[in-house]
Amino acid sequence: MEMIVLDPFEQGELIEKRIDSGADRFDEVWDGVYIVSPLPNDEHQDVVGLLTYAFICAIQGPGLGLVRPGVNVSDLEEQWEHNYRGPDVVVFLKGTKSRNLGTHWMGGPDFAVEVVSRNDRSREKFEFYAKVGTRELLLVDRYPWGLELYRLVDGVLVLVGTSTLDRPEFLSSQVLPLRFRLVAGDERPSIEITHADGVQRWSA
Repeated sequence: MEMIVLDPFEQGELIEKRIDSGADRFDEVWDGVYIVSPLPNDEHQDVVGLLTYAFICAIQGPGLGLVRPGVNVSDLEEQWEHNYRGPDVVVFLKGTKSRNLGTHWMGGPDFAVEVVSRNDRSREKFEFYAKVGTRELLLVDRYPWGLELYRLVDGVLVLVGTSTLDRPEFLSSQVLPLRFRLVAGDERPSIEITHADGVQRWSA
């Protein structure tokens, strides 16, 4: 079911109620269009939390950059609320071209993760992520399970590799000292994360 609210007053009331209740946490604005995404389920948040932990160990802990479990990313310095997206996990390396403005980051992360939920529009964000200069993006699809690694090439995020349960290929990042692959798990597939040092490993 889709709902289109054309009455400006009703639009304002709905948005205000979402903000007041905290339900707007995962909402985004795409070129002035307010997007209400599905609330993430427990599995989604489990993946996000474990990926964030691995990135903190590999990147933020050693002082290579900053890791966040979701931030506002925009191409605007002022009035950024008119155009922003919220990746599930982001990494901004030292020397990043993006700027932290407190309320949001202007410019794309060096590495971003999108975990797919049913009926969301994760793939439709790619053009925006490329526009703001996101260098690499890991898409974690759960319908069915699979990993897709995209890399910014000539202003476009290009698919450079996939990892599935049938073909659990390693996806090596050129931005982070990490590689990823999908492996079978007890309750759900898991993401194996291996550091370039060959010693550190995590599972998400």
